[in-house]
Amino acid sequence: MLYEAIQGIFIPFVGTSLGAAGVLFMKNGLGRSIQRALTGFAAGVMVAASVWSLIIPAIEQMEESGAGRLSFLPAFIGFWLGTLFLLSLDHIIPHLHMYADKAEGRKSKLARTTMMVLAVTLHNIPEGMAVGIVYAGFLNGTIGISAGAALALSLGIAIQNFPEGAIISMPLHAEGQSKMKALFYGILSGAVEPVAALIMLGASKIFIPVMPYLLSFAAGAMMYVVVEELIPEMSEGEHSNIGVILFAFGFTVMMALDVALS
Repeated sequence: MLYEAIQGIFIPFVGTSLGAAGVLFMKNGLGRSIQRALTGFAAGVMVAASVWSLIIPAIEQMEESGAGRLSFLPAFIGFWLGTLFLLSLDHIIPHLHMYADKAEGRKSKLARTTMMVLAVTLHNIPEGMAVGIVYAGFLNGTIGISAGAALALSLGIAIQNFPEGAIISMPLHAEGQSKMKALFYGILSGAVEPVAALIMLGASKIFIPVMPYLLSFAAGAMMYVVVEELIPEMSEGEHSNIGVILFAFGFTVMMALDVALS
């Protein structure tokens, strides 16, 4: 079971790396419409994962423990904690969003490319935490998270990480970085996911009693990223309906994965 969990934890990182490798084979950068579409798809996957893989299991676990009408409370609290956690990181870590001219977070003299990588790294943290927490629940074996449910979340995040890897490496190359350097930065942006997941997994015995809080914590952090970063990016400029359609597609793909594999 532990080996299965370790494999699952690294699946999203593989997705990011494969996407970043697109810079080696594509001559031209990604067009704005394609980037909006890919961002919308990633946002849809993250919202569906937050609901089906994190919030609903958190509430169901509390219902099974006999919490009754207050079954929602840990999910409510955890969601807010996750939101505030990402809000704090957003204000502390210097980063630059796609198409933005002004960096966010603390003032810094970091290079533009470094801050672009940090922006992607920021929203990879909750994804890694989510995968690690779910696999910790699976290893515990007593809180209703199956191997299929954990794999569904891991695959869903890997699928949305594939375009994300391309979204970071292609613009970096367009800004003057060599293809190999852009590939390295794209892979590096996803490296935080298995690290965050392994930390969650390593402390699984400590976390099991508060698993509903942690599941919803990851959901709150992911939803913060979607609303603060991905939705504005997918809606920018003309033909924003492309992002909306791909959002719906990503949402339904993740929903289907979770239900089919659980």
